[in-house]
Amino acid sequence: MNTEKIETPPPHQDGPAWKVDARFSTFEEADMRRTKLSKEKDLQVKVRLLGPQSKPYFAVKTRTDPEVVQRPPTDKNKNRKKK
Repeated sequence: MNTEKIETPPPHQDGPAWKVDARFSTFEEADMRRTKLSKEKDLQVKVRLLGPQSKPYFAVKTRTDPEVVQRPPTDKNKNRKKK
């Protein structure tokens, strides 16, 4: 038998939500906006192709770096009614 302890990875925690900063009809326009925004400190930027196939668009999404933002732990029982 193998008695070595296997370390389990820490549970996954979601970072802050992504917000749509702008929408463009071409990737080149979206990429220009992304490069402009990526110069800001502690800001993550990405470009996504969204929309239906008949009318797609490129969305520039931003969020604060998860390592910078520390979410306070939420108390799940806070809103619970007492009997």
